[in-house]
Amino acid sequence: MQISEKSPVHFPVSDINDWIFDLDNTIYPARSNLFVRVAVRITEFVASHFEVETDEAKVIQKDLFHRYGTTMRGLMVEENMTPDAFLHYVHDIDVSDLPYEAELDQMIGALPGRKHIFTNGTVPHAENILNAYGIRHHFDEIFDIVGADYVPKPEMAAFDQFITKTKIDPNGAVMLEDMARNLEPAAALGMRTVWLASDHDFAIKGSDQDFVHFIADDLKSFLSSLSMTA
Repeated sequence: MQISEKSPVHFPVSDINDWIFDLDNTIYPARSNLFVRVAVRITEFVASHFEVETDEAKVIQKDLFHRYGTTMRGLMVEENMTPDAFLHYVHDIDVSDLPYEAELDQMIGALPGRKHIFTNGTVPHAENILNAYGIRHHFDEIFDIVGADYVPKPEMAAFDQFITKTKIDPNGAVMLEDMARNLEPAAALGMRTVWLASDHDFAIKGSDQDFVHFIADDLKSFLSSLSMTA
């Protein structure tokens, strides 16, 4: 664990009724670089839309992401773009090389209560990855950017929509995320929060704040610590 006082060793498993997982860089570790496949396609889309070279597209992409929470949201606001073409293009990635995750399947299955995906991506993208890993059957709800009316985390409006859809009690829920800043509204609502540590600059922001309750290296290490202490 990177910050010992926020280690999940004493995580209150018995108090949790709902487990809320981000998808990208959470279900799979950030170091796997699987999200790079999506990021490359985002850059390609931006380059095509603005008719610029790849390097300039990356600058535009990063700027929109930091100011609006997602590149897509920035394109919607500043370019009056409808989101369907963007979402279809950037999530059309090949996952045929992803293995069945037997260990993760067992770990998630051992958790008490309901499990949900809450992602700034899409349901088809989530199902593509979850099915490849063989863990789709564990999740009661996949709540995506479309369900949030294209308002991304960490906007509170997205969380309100999620809670309305799932009818969870935030005080009995935990949220696991690679982007620390997305945990701020979760904590404000009463959820426990777990930051899955990442070296990416976009993920670190807010990781030293009190709204991050626990820190783990990745999802498997977090779940392993629970199996040893629950």
